[in-house]
Amino acid sequence: MIDVLVLDVNETLTNMEPLRDGFEAVGLPRHSLDAWFAATLRDGFALTAVDAYADFRELAAELLEAQLIAAGIEPNDETVTSVLSGFTRLPLHPDVEPGLRRIHEAGIRIVTLTNGSAAMSKEVFEKGGIMPFLEHRLEVATPQRWKPHPDAYRYAADVCAVPVERMALAAVHPWDIDGARRAGLNGFYLDRRHTPYPKSFLAPDLVVPDFEALAAEITR
Repeated sequence: MIDVLVLDVNETLTNMEPLRDGFEAVGLPRHSLDAWFAATLRDGFALTAVDAYADFRELAAELLEAQLIAAGIEPNDETVTSVLSGFTRLPLHPDVEPGLRRIHEAGIRIVTLTNGSAAMSKEVFEKGGIMPFLEHRLEVATPQRWKPHPDAYRYAADVCAVPVERMALAAVHPWDIDGARRAGLNGFYLDRRHTPYPKSFLAPDLVVPDFEALAAEITR
């Protein structure tokens, strides 16, 4: 039993595939989204590992500019903004709203915790109909530690005023589940892509394909 469900945002709640249109529109191949997003996480993790911090947009913009230059395209603020603004228009996965509705109706508190900007997802959550289910929308800018650093998860516990063991993180990223587990939370792995969970990470407490399945499990 848990009191609070913490949700990762990018890829867990949102479908990031439409961002490929933005990359293509500025002259980059659609597959470049994958390397760019992975590099943004890598640099955020690296800074956190040495007790430093930069926000998601800062790193994302710099790495996008580097990709444009490597492709022979002159970057400018308008180009970068046109790509990054795509985050505010992403759709939710179709299982998110019905799954979170059932969890909310069962009395489990729900918060989001993102390495990105909480403001970026406001319109997405409103359009997707899940804003009424969310008690808090948290971001790592406050603790200045990117997930999977334990301080990020402890920050969420402090805001919610509950012990970490009464919380669970739901995410599609094994590194996020592992970080939450090491910080004392439960970890719920959403295996949307049927990807084997790495054996080097702490195992999740629960593996489900989507939020509707998660809701069925935790509201029994």
